Amino acid sequence: MTQISRFIGEVVPVAQRVTGDGDESAAPEGGGGFADYAFVSLHCLRIYLDTSYRMTIDLLKEMPQIIGEIGLEAADLPHPSTLCKAFDEMSMSVCRVLLRQSAQLHDPSKHGAIDATFYERSAASRHYCQRTSYRVQKLKVTKLVDTDTQAILDVHCSTNREGSDADLCAQIARRNAGDLLSLAADKGYDKKALREALRNLDIRPLIKHRIFATYDHAHNARIDDDRYNQRSMTETVNSAVKRSLGFAVRARSWYREFREIALMCVVYNIKRAVKQ
Repeated sequence: MTQISRFIGEVVPVAQRVTGDGDESAAPEGGGGFADYAFVSLHCLRIYLDTSYRMTIDLLKEMPQIIGEIGLEAADLPHPSTLCKAFDEMSMSVCRVLLRQSAQLHDPSKHGAIDATFYERSAASRHYCQRTSYRVQKLKVTKLVDTDTQAILDVHCSTNREGSDADLCAQIARRNAGDLLSLAADKGYDKKALREALRNLDIRPLIKHRIFATYDHAHNARIDDDRYNQRSMTETVNSAVKRSLGFAVRARSWYREFREIALMCVVYNIKRAVKQ
């Protein structure tokens, strides 16, 4: 079995659990539409193949075994514009549940690390940028990573650099409070309010104090060095995602870019799971 076969074999059950329409036919029947899990699976394949909508459909027409795993035949494949429209209708909440489900394939250890990276938004032509006042060139993406399995647990996207990284970290921690025992981050997340927020969530903060006084050395000495040093796993994961799935987003509008990043994380988790 090829790697792409194993990949789609994991994607389809996850998509069916999330969308709740696994009993429906993937292809339109009797004037109906495609099942939601079919669209989710096709979009994951698009991210996996790192191609455009049109090229994705063209490639899948030559892969009957792969689309057969979804429950489709070559004649059933949607038009590229239909696939594009379906991406508009996919909510970010569905993408987050997909990400959570894909992370569970790795049996996370509940010890996380967090860090931010940037993705290029400048893949558009210069003419397009001028016509639509497309000014922001980078997308800030903050990922929460399980340090033992290197699975991505959560992701946050932003088109600006305003606000504190520590406040953003607290927001992500609240969403994952029941799934974390500790959270490691570098000194950019050093903020007393963040440490207090994490402790209130029963999460042990592994964030080094900046040295302003002698007692700061004592605070840092109490940190578990082995767990703290695992924060570098976020950089490893960011590098792996960019090398395998690209360092730029194809979408043009911010909400589509957010969904694309979330699906990239889903695809990364599932690719990593089928390799194990």
